[in-house]
Amino acid sequence: MPARRRAATAAAAAGAAARATAAGASGDGPTASPEKQIAAFLARYTPRIRAVAKAARAKVRALLPGAVELVYDNYNALVIAFGASDRAGDILVSLALYPRWVTLFFLRGAKLPDPRGLLKGSGPEIRHVVLDGAATLDTPPVRALIAAARAGARVPLPLPKSGPRRVLIKSVSPKQRPRRPTAGAGE
Repeated sequence: MPARRRAATAAAAAGAAARATAAGASGDGPTASPEKQIAAFLARYTPRIRAVAKAARAKVRALLPGAVELVYDNYNALVIAFGASDRAGDILVSLALYPRWVTLFFLRGAKLPDPRGLLKGSGPEIRHVVLDGAATLDTPPVRALIAAARAGARVPLPLPKSGPRRVLIKSVSPKQRPRRPTAGAGE
């Protein structure tokens, strides 16, 4: 490897290490607890989106006791998924946070009964409902969709245990879109 390339690689590695150390010290790095990392991820959103996300997460947790939470801080959105295990294939539903809204995704939504036509999407599997607020999760049609997703799970949810719920930070993308609406975008 040429000396210039080695120097650039070493500088990039040093910069990444410094960012990781700084992130860990601020409570949002890989050494922080999952809840502290989630709090740091949420802090980048507007107060309205943050409030909807926190309330929606609490409601989904109550509806799916025993579910393992998988967190993906991706390029496009922060995703908190709920499933039977730490495998992505066992996810039932997920909350995705965007700068202007929070969406409830059903990973096998195309197979769910949806007499009210709430589910949006046209792919072979995934469907979604954009939440007007966390109270959307209290409506009977949305609760029925969540119950149907649970009933149709490939792997049943584990029984709730006493003690803390399993929350796993699965990935954090180094490059991300802004988590707040850009100037002049209406918020």
